[in-house]
Amino acid sequence: MASFKFILTKELGRLARWLRILGFDVTYYDSNNLGTLIIEALREERIIVTRRKSKIDELEKKTVVIAYDDVKGQLRQLIEKLNLQIDKGRMFTRCVICNQILVEAKKEEMKNRVPEYVFKTQKDFMACPSCQRVYWQGSHWGNINKILEDIVWKKRDCFLD
Repeated sequence: MASFKFILTKELGRLARWLRILGFDVTYYDSNNLGTLIIEALREERIIVTRRKSKIDELEKKTVVIAYDDVKGQLRQLIEKLNLQIDKGRMFTRCVICNQILVEAKKEEMKNRVPEYVFKTQKDFMACPSCQRVYWQGSHWGNINKILEDIVWKKRDCFLD
């Protein structure tokens, strides 16, 4: 499976989070300097994903211009355009805030870092080694899978078990 790396422009923050949830390496570019964006994308071998068409046209094969306002449409367009394969095993492996790969965390070390109910009801935790955010399989996993059902799972050829 080809591993895609992305750089998303600042108007696509929600899409950046979703791609990280799916396990993709995503840099969020929060500047208007297109020259720097292009240099960074080329240096790090990232595909530019943007809503802006302007000066990025010369990198057509390395750029996806998103046509949709809603994140479901954006994700669907990106999956179809790049024939992205969604691997369940890579989902929830990256921090949605800073893009770092999550590491397993010992439950006893999470006692003072998560709500008491979460500590009592969950046994597996992941943590970001950079921003220290803690993750666990809460109700949001089901919500995300429900949304992915609408976007991705109906297009079964983009899904890897």
